[in-house]
Amino acid sequence: MEAAFFDLDKTVIAKASMVAFGRPLYRAGLLNRWLLLRALYGQLVYLYLGADAERMARMRTKVLALTAGWDQAHVRDIVAETLEEVIEPIVFDEAVELIRGHQAAGRRVYIISASPEEIVLPLARYLGVDEAIATRAHLDAHGRYTGEVAFYAYGPAKAERMREVAAARGIDLDGSYAYSDSVTDEPMLAVVGHPVAVNPDRDLAKVAAERGWEVRWFTHKVPLRERVGMPPPGPTAMVGGGLAATAAAGAATWWWLHRDRSVRGTAHQVGALARTVAEWGEPVRRAVVEPTLRAAGRPPARRRPRRGRR
Repeated sequence: MEAAFFDLDKTVIAKASMVAFGRPLYRAGLLNRWLLLRALYGQLVYLYLGADAERMARMRTKVLALTAGWDQAHVRDIVAETLEEVIEPIVFDEAVELIRGHQAAGRRVYIISASPEEIVLPLARYLGVDEAIATRAHLDAHGRYTGEVAFYAYGPAKAERMREVAAARGIDLDGSYAYSDSVTDEPMLAVVGHPVAVNPDRDLAKVAAERGWEVRWFTHKVPLRERVGMPPPGPTAMVGGGLAATAAAGAATWWWLHRDRSVRGTAHQVGALARTVAEWGEPVRRAVVEPTLRAAGRPPARRRPRRGRR
């Protein structure tokens, strides 16, 4: 048996899944306005400008303290109620075609993401894939997050979990496929015989060129409901669990990245960042976009004052 493993953000969907759910969590009272703005900023900096493993580890320690006490069932309900609202229309048509093609060829299809279970599993079910691998959090006896993480589906941990799944399911990794946009997923891509860099960041593009990996560009965004239809509760299984409260992770990410001026972004990345947050309006431009541009080494252009009519 063969399989196809798909990263989620910027590979299957066109935006950061955790950022997409920031507003519903804010409306539900789990995030205050300031934390929401900084969370959005931090997640977008990571998504578009990058963050190394050490910085991510430090960020994770800070974040977990913020998420302690959140009720998992409550967060699951929020995601279920707002899934179509926040995800439409950001699925890449090319990704859906590939998923369907692999399924037609008899391969098992997995979504594998560092995002939380409460977000990844509904999306995986929506896409009609077989299983999902995501970050797993510790819960207390009352179903609340303890502030500790049991499994973080990031970097080498993704590759290790893929090997475990392959051994358990009898999957031939040499004949399997993997798709991702980020150099942090280099271990995941290297595990399979058919690695594909999708919308690769600069570092992954370099690795792909050096190793002769296939590169694909996904650009056509379509409404997921029109493309695949909203399925009834289905058999999609969760290989790993997640921490929905990670939507607040940007607060700590912002602090670490803001102090590190070595972070730099390309014009394309910064432009994508600005487009992503444009829908949030002028307050977010001031609190999110402009600090991000400064962190990227690109001070925002000054706006000329409007002259009154004579």
